[in-house]
Amino acid sequence: MKPQITTVHSLAGLRSTLRRLAHRMGLPVELRYRLALSAVRVAGAELAAGRPVLLETVPPQPCGEGAGERPAGSRPSGGRSAGTRPDSTRPDGARPDGTRPHDDRAEGQDTGRLVVRLHLPHAPRRPSLEGLPLPAERLPGTTAVWRVPVPLPAGGGDAGRDDPPGLVDLLEEELSAAVDRADTLAEDHQRLKHELAETNSGVLALYVQLEERDEQLRQAHGRILRQLEDALRPPPVRVPGLEMAVHYEPAEKHAPTGGDLYDWFVLPDGTVHITVVDALGHGLTSTRSALNVTHAVRTLALEGHPLDSIVARTDEVLATFDHELMATVQLVRLDPVTGELVLANGSHPPALLVRADGESSLLEVRGRGIGFPLPGSERLLRDRLDPGDLLVLYTDGLTESRRDPREGEQRLALAAGRHRHRPIEDIPAAIAAEMHTVILHPDDTVALTVRRTSG
Repeated sequence: MKPQITTVHSLAGLRSTLRRLAHRMGLPVELRYRLALSAVRVAGAELAAGRPVLLETVPPQPCGEGAGERPAGSRPSGGRSAGTRPDSTRPDGARPDGTRPHDDRAEGQDTGRLVVRLHLPHAPRRPSLEGLPLPAERLPGTTAVWRVPVPLPAGGGDAGRDDPPGLVDLLEEELSAAVDRADTLAEDHQRLKHELAETNSGVLALYVQLEERDEQLRQAHGRILRQLEDALRPPPVRVPGLEMAVHYEPAEKHAPTGGDLYDWFVLPDGTVHITVVDALGHGLTSTRSALNVTHAVRTLALEGHPLDSIVARTDEVLATFDHELMATVQLVRLDPVTGELVLANGSHPPALLVRADGESSLLEVRGRGIGFPLPGSERLLRDRLDPGDLLVLYTDGLTESRRDPREGEQRLALAAGRHRHRPIEDIPAAIAAEMHTVILHPDDTVALTVRRTSG
């Protein structure tokens, strides 16, 4: 087979010429239809516009000869293909792009490769070679070139085949190869789906195990935190003449400790001391701060410091090692025999006193909390708790869930009046449940109640 240049006027002619050429050269079926499809994409617009293209083919050269080099005195073949005209090389032997056939050696040796050049001499712009089924090289001008490896013939003879089959036979062969390829891909797809299903099943089982382990860890974490909570929050003091109960509700359910703490104990003189603290923040850091306050207050109270000095003295004690601490605090002294009530306050919400007949009042004392400028209670407030009276101490999470503390205090007075006759252990939770029907601003909450009995 010799080099030749063919003028092509139709897509059908281009397809037929390339398929027959590829068959004669023994190209694999997939390579054959990739070459034909690529050439059609490059030349399609030109042929559709009625402008001819030139198809140049250079067969593979034996070792020792330049690729595309012709023997002296030889001429290109004038063979025709369907819808083509005779060879249209220029009289000086040059190609339409200005190069000469013997220049192939300058482009590199093409031993064992079929060279296919597609010239678009009338194209207004260079053709796009992006995304072709068989990638092409771009030559100067409007020429695309494919260099296709040709399999060696058995016995080392000529790779060409005589008497190529008809175009329909070639198309059926390509279709059969495409179907086989599709079947292979379908089998691979099914295999991958099966492997993926097995992998997903294993991942799902692992996910279930992780969920079970996570639930076990959450339960263990909850148990530890409840034990910590029990250790931090002392049970009510049992003193004749007084009933006491408390309800605590954290802002974050998964972390049932926060900065709202309380402490109650009996002093040597028989009076009951109650401390309610609200340290800035949430979680364990604020818990530590609140613990520091309750421990310092307990120590100072048991040492006999006057009640009106304890808030300021607590700030002095803690300021040396906890510079970030800020907390509100309320201190209450209650004589279970006489019902005498004394309060000191440091920036904390006022206590609520509900009389046995339902009348209520807020026990407000001015003062500044721990970590505030000029900390301390400005004075002491004294009152009396008569039999059947209910004292409610709390943190701001109870009254500020709707962001309006004054409205919250009014609702608290109504709720405490409605629930004052319930068993003491039920009152704090009942009040909190009514106050938290709408929560716009979740916060740690302490509700502590003390009721004086007649006995």
